[in-house]
Formats: sequence, structure tokens, C-alpha cells
Amino acid sequence: MATYNGERYIAEQVKSILPQLKENDELVVSDDGSTDSTIKILESFNDKRIKIFHHNRNEIKIPFYLSSKSADKFYFAARNFENILTKAQGDYIFLSDQDDIWQPDKIEKTIPYLSDDKLVISDAWVVNENMEKLHKLSKYVNYKKGFWKNIIIRGAPYGCLCAFTKNIKNLILPIPKNVLTHDFWLSLIAELKFSSIYIQEPLVLYRRHSNTVSKTNTSQNSIFFIIKYRAFLLFEALKRYFSRRKCR
Repeated sequence: MATYNGERYIAEQVKSILPQLKENDELVVSDDGSTDSTIKILESFNDKRIKIFHHNRNEIKIPFYLSSKSADKFYFAARNFENILTKAQGDYIFLSDQDDIWQPDKIEKTIPYLSDDKLVISDAWVVNENMEKLHKLSKYVNYKKGFWKNIIIRGAPYGCLCAFTKNIKNLILPIPKNVLTHDFWLSLIAELKFSSIYIQEPLVLYRRHSNTVSKTNTSQNSIFFIIKYRAFLLFEALKRYFSRRKCR
């Protein structure tokens, strides 16, 4: 779980996750310099499975050719998630946002698909700040398998809906500095080297509010920026695939 000034909703999310964890599982948190009570709320659970690490967004410099008004916040989030992944010790990794709520059987229904090296993506219910269901996320974002489909046409799944294996984690790390979003990078590498599966059942309540980083509407970036960014992604993904393949 990546956190940043998440005091308003984070307790609800943690309460939805902890009952699904076994004794030797872990909830790895990377906090990006919160100035509110996020850390105090996490510590108040007094649960040894919650492991808190700190990340300083002020030390991050966004490459000038990627920076834009609507893109910078994603870059900070990607670096924070990268910090989490370097600390995670488990064989199976579930990504989590700080303001969503997991369905009570999310882990139970995902684990069987992780027996092989797969990227597992689920649907989600989009809810408002009062937890009222609006629609399924797939109404706007419907993930399709295939490396080329996703880099050219579809785009990435939302990271908060993703689970994957340690082998996939090891291949996506480190996230290249040219990569703006961790979930796009994750999906491309998984499609290129491993495989993915989509669970049509909503396993997350995806909360939309004024501070939500990811959006279900159209990108605010220009066509030129999108083409440039996807060219970076293509180059970095192929470079990672062939360099790691050569090392084996």
C-alpha cells in the first residue's frame, strides 16, 4: 500500500485487508512523507504484519521530457510503489491504494490464479465518498490481454486491482526512470514475459473523490505526450525483456 496524506480513508482500507491476511503475511506500507495522521493511524492497529517504510518525494526529480501538469502526480506514486516492491518479501504481491476497500474474499478468490506466474486483474465497483455503488470500473476500463493491444490501444489496468508473483516483481524492478506509471509498466512486462488473467467479478470498492490520483475519464495529456510516452514504454519494455533473457 502506497500512502500519502490518507488519514480520511486509510483505516477503512486496512480493516478490509487485515482479516484476509495469514499470520506470516505482511501489509507493506510505503509513506511518501505524509503530513497528516496517516502514520499514527497505521501504528494504532498495533499489528506486527503492518510494516511501514518511508519514502521522500522531495528527493525525486521527474525527467523533464515526461513532466506535465497532469502527469507529475503519477510519477510520484510510481516511485512510491517501487519502494514498496523492493521491501515486499512474499511470494504473492497484491497492490493496494490507501482509499479503497477490499471485498472480504478478494485474496481467497485471487490466490488460485497465482499458482503460475500470472498477473491477475479484477474488476471493481466504482463508489462515491459515501460508498454508494455507481457502476463497474469495466464500464470505462476493460483490460484486454496482449502486449501490443495494451501499448497501442487499451492502456494499463489500475494497479490497485492487480496481484502477481514474486518472479514478475523481480523482472519489473527496478522501474526505469522513463516510466511514468507503475501499473502500465507492470502489465507490459507481465504480458511480454508471463501471462495475465482477468476476473470479471468486482473484488475492490474503488473510491472516487476529489484527491483520487487515477481517473476513469479521458487523459488530460496531449496526443503528442501520449505517443512520446508509449514510445518510451515500448523501448524500455523490450530492453528489459532482452537484457534479462540474455542473463539467464
